[in-house]
This record gives sequence, structure tokens and C-alpha cells, in this order.
Amino acid sequence: MTTTVLVAGATGDLGGRIVRALRQHDTSVRVLTRSADNPAAARLAADDGVEVVAADYGDHAALTAALAGVEVVVSAVSGTRPVIVDAQRALLAAAVDAGVRRFIPSDYASDYRSITPGTNRNFELRREFAADVDAAPIRATSILNGAFADMLTGQAPLILFDRRRVLYWSSADQLLDFTTKDDVARTTARVALDPRAPRVVEVAGDRVTSRSIADTMSQLTGTPFRLQWAGTAGTLSTMARVGRRLSKAGDDEPFPAWQGMQYFVSMFSGEAELRHVDNDRYGVDEWTTVRDVLAAHLGSRQD
Repeated sequence: MTTTVLVAGATGDLGGRIVRALRQHDTSVRVLTRSADNPAAARLAADDGVEVVAADYGDHAALTAALAGVEVVVSAVSGTRPVIVDAQRALLAAAVDAGVRRFIPSDYASDYRSITPGTNRNFELRREFAADVDAAPIRATSILNGAFADMLTGQAPLILFDRRRVLYWSSADQLLDFTTKDDVARTTARVALDPRAPRVVEVAGDRVTSRSIADTMSQLTGTPFRLQWAGTAGTLSTMARVGRRLSKAGDDEPFPAWQGMQYFVSMFSGEAELRHVDNDRYGVDEWTTVRDVLAAHLGSRQD
């Protein structure tokens, strides 16, 4: 029987990938947008054969109507408190009132549940919303996947390509979890179609260390990449707090430089390490490794 899935945040990078992954299965996909004139949503409808529904998150009646007949809500929204907490609360309330059976919140991150308060704003927003999800009369599943491996090609300054260095904080042997966005999207689609999915599904396309990344880069390039100690995770946390106080954007920007620092704090302290990875839950798949991502990136740089 065809499952009807609504995706919120479908016009974003990860959201669009989730839509395409869902279309590989027996699903009817509905995309939620704030405006019926959203050109990105229109392209999804044209290219991926999805239904587009418009509703503002502040309009509970319209939002509930948009969810009529939906069995699973997949949230892939991205932002700060107005989105991760406020908009998702509105979406969750509408899902409950519309009789939606299952809800997948926009987590897609490392394990935010045990981080030290004050060390990672975005993780704390997810933890705050998770409390609302747990209290709601709806079955929910969070997907934890570590950091996006795609970010290693430049967005996350862990690898200094031109200087042939790989950074680390505290320990070069701290285990780091990475998963590509496409692999996360594939997992999300399967979770959406699994009525028995647990509260949390943990996957990691690859588990590496700064030391192993340096070795991989040396092998791929034929040039030695050396480790560079950048301080302790505690020092980096202090730098992030200072950067946050001095930031002109305040807390409105989703991924300022200091938030990237906080993400590395969570990873290199070990607090956000995944503890119950189950990559084979939906069968044996070929996961994209960090080596795969870096090899493709280096190849594109040479073209």
C-alpha cells in the first residue's frame, strides 16, 4: 500500500535529497511550502512528481489541513530557534491534530543528547524540541548520522588542503562519525517507511580520526599530509563562546563560524560520538566513505 509522506524543508539541500530518495519507493510525497509561488517547490513538483501544499506555520488550521491523509511527516527544516523549535512545534501540533501516525524531526546530526550545556547551540535547540516530541502522542524517530561527510571538502575546515595539514583538538585519535547527505537521505526514506522504527536510528557512513584522514590524504595525493594540533576541545569551546559574544549576527545565523567551532567541540570531546550505530538495519548497503568523498573532491579540483 502506498504511504503518504509529507516533507517540510524539501526545498533545502538535504530536503530535496530526501524527496528524491522517497520517490524511489512506493510513496506519495507531499511537499510543504509557506508560499504556493515557491519556485523551488514548483521544480520539485515538475522534476520529482510530488504534490505541493502551501501553509504558513503560524496558521494552525491551514497547516492541519495540509497534513490531511498524511501518514508520516519528515522534517528537514534548517535554522535557529524560530525554525528548529517554534516552526517544528507548530508542525508537530498540526500533525497530532491531523492524525499523522509518525514524525521524523530535523535532527540529522551527531548525538546531541549528552552534550554539556552551553557548548553547542544548535544541538541544544534539537534537544529542547526532542522533549516536545517525546511528550506528544505520536510515534517519532530521530536520525543521528554524525557530521555530513560532504563538508570535509571545504565547508568544515578540518583539512587544510593547500597547507597539507589535518587539524585536531585534544586527540588525533578521537573517533569521528561522518555520513554523506545522500546516504542520510536514503536512510531517512527507509525510516519513513518503517512503522516499527525505534525512537533513534544511528548510522555512520564512515568512522575515522584526524590521524586516519591525514593518512588517507597522503595516499590520495602522494604528498604527506601532517597532523596539526589546534589546541584542546576546551580551548576551542572558549573561543566559540567569545566568537558568539562578538558576532554581529547574534543568534539569528544558523551556521556562523562559532557554531562550526561548537560542532568540533562536541565531536573532539567525544560527547557527541555515536554509540549504537546500526548501518545494517535496512540491509547491507554500500556506504560512501570519507575516502570516497575526498577522492571525488580531489578529482574535481584537477579537472
